[in-house]
Amino acid sequence: MDISDILNKLEEKKHIEENTKYVIESYENTKLFSLHYELRLLLYLGILLLSSGLGVVIYQNIDSLAHSVIVAAISFLVLISFTLAFWKRSAFSWLEVKNTNTLSDFSLLLACLSFLTLEGYLQYQYQFFGEKYGLVTFIPAVLFFFCAYFFDHRGVLSMAITALASWVGVSIAPFSAFSKNDFTTSQFILTAIALGLFLSAIALLSEYKNLKKHFAFSYLLMGSNLALIAALTGVFNSTIPYFYAFVVWLISYGLIFYAQKKQSYLFFLMGVLFAYIVFTKVFFDIMPMNDITFWITAYYFIGSGIGVITLLTKLKHILKIKK
Repeated sequence: MDISDILNKLEEKKHIEENTKYVIESYENTKLFSLHYELRLLLYLGILLLSSGLGVVIYQNIDSLAHSVIVAAISFLVLISFTLAFWKRSAFSWLEVKNTNTLSDFSLLLACLSFLTLEGYLQYQYQFFGEKYGLVTFIPAVLFFFCAYFFDHRGVLSMAITALASWVGVSIAPFSAFSKNDFTTSQFILTAIALGLFLSAIALLSEYKNLKKHFAFSYLLMGSNLALIAALTGVFNSTIPYFYAFVVWLISYGLIFYAQKKQSYLFFLMGVLFAYIVFTKVFFDIMPMNDITFWITAYYFIGSGIGVITLLTKLKHILKIKK
């Protein structure tokens, strides 16, 4: 149903006059359409493609180009990008900075991505950091956190959190864990849960203290996902699955409570989904295997499906969102 149909019905019911209908219809048909978000998305994609293309060019021509030239070119790009970001920056504030400069935002993102390329190239070609792999992730984490707060950039904040998680993983795990892709050890799982809870605590603290409170969503989203996925891994792969199941339920309850307070669909569904997965796993672990198992399974999933549908229909009421 387009705007003309709606206006015609309103006119038929005498809610608006004919002149009013024509004024509204004319406005809707001639008003400008904003391409702000579409253009920003294209710019983000352009920066990602530029950074990826730079890596591909270096990889394909690593033997034909002088290494000093490559390092100098990337360093120049990093320096110019940081200079533009600093030059066009908005004034620092612990509150959300409105109407940030577009050139500063994209220059900062390009600078951070190019810095990662430079750091990786130096380590690969010159073993710049030796066997101190923790420094490779620690330095970007510190730099990106500073940039995220100084320039009020949530994209760089996500990169900083990722770098922090990488640094923690490299610091607590032996190199063999990465070479064998074995991330199911209790050391990994417990550290990931602790880091996820730490990030979630920062989110709550930033909201409570009103210090970059708009960063809370990124902290809580990445932190809670990290903790829940790690705990879920423990449920399926550890020798103490019920302990990790309790951890998942505890975090899920916290997310549901937070979602009701903030009226957030995302965190509510996250809490319910992870709690349901773990409940299903525990339910079938403790259920005796016999002839009626098939029927119990069928009725369980039918009943849980009905429960999900009921939950979705009552979601606005549960979160106390007005229609």
